[in-house]
Amino acid sequence: MADVKPFRAERYDVAKAGPLEQLVAPPYDVISPAEREAYLALSPYNVVHLTLPETEEQAARELADWRAQGVLSRDQEPGVWVLSQDYTGPDGVRRTRSGLVASLRAEPYERGVVLPHERTHSGPKEGRLRLLRETNTQLEPIFLLYEGDAVEVPDRAPDLESGGDKLWRVDEAPSFDDIELLIADGHHRYETALAYAAEGGSPYLMVVLVPTRQEGLTIFPTHRVAEHVNGARGTPIDEPGDELPGVVLYRNGRYELLDSDELDVEVVERIAPQGVTYTPRREEAVATVDRGEAEAAFLLRPTRIEDVWAVARRGETMPQKSTYFFPKLTSGLLFHPLD
Repeated sequence: MADVKPFRAERYDVAKAGPLEQLVAPPYDVISPAEREAYLALSPYNVVHLTLPETEEQAARELADWRAQGVLSRDQEPGVWVLSQDYTGPDGVRRTRSGLVASLRAEPYERGVVLPHERTHSGPKEGRLRLLRETNTQLEPIFLLYEGDAVEVPDRAPDLESGGDKLWRVDEAPSFDDIELLIADGHHRYETALAYAAEGGSPYLMVVLVPTRQEGLTIFPTHRVAEHVNGARGTPIDEPGDELPGVVLYRNGRYELLDSDELDVEVVERIAPQGVTYTPRREEAVATVDRGEAEAAFLLRPTRIEDVWAVARRGETMPQKSTYFFPKLTSGLLFHPLD
């Protein structure tokens, strides 16, 4: 049974911190060095000062200063939050995705309460654990899925709004008895929460629980651009349309189909290309090859949500960047102190 409960959220006081649009940012792991500098320059209170600090100790000092100055204020009573995100996907289609922001007790995977679907690496977890030790605060939410219907949005003005994000505070969390939760985005941070709890810290973390039965939940592909493809060969085909017939290898201005019964991401992993970078945009992958910056691009179809669930329920994991849930969650709307 998932232990989901309300929490006393901490949030910016915009009267002291400035407009919320200058304070929020994407998750730490999708921000480039140049983007980091741009967010830092937006405001001395931008969340990136905490999520991507020069040192973990600096983040703790900044957080303490913000609290002392009243830049951050904490709710007196626990609550959960309805989140609605309006967005335009990489396909150019406008959609709305809804979910619930709440506090979740991290449980080891073997208990079957929370299921992973992607592999993690130790480096990012070590850095996030140091940051969590210093701040004792969950600075960013992670993204989990459950099988359920779209969340009902309150019929009133939102309590927080920034860009396409709208948040409404409500008093109680619905029951998640006998409901499996699947990590969509945030595997490293979830496993960091487990490590922190094992050290004696709080086992809770801030999550956005997103139901699968809604039109606004989409998975886009993450194409692979490779410096070397280890001799991969396929069947020559004409330039494919929007619906790819399978994994398509693009190089030298030509397209080849790599025929296989495996998931697209598994096909590429088996080939083991070298010097791989990632992009959700097919035209960008092709253009990179055309510029001579890579030998080839592997163009992939989106991983279906039912395939993600199937892999997770078998206790298996997929390669990194197997799924691209769009949009990313916004950091800085809410914080979850662990005291």
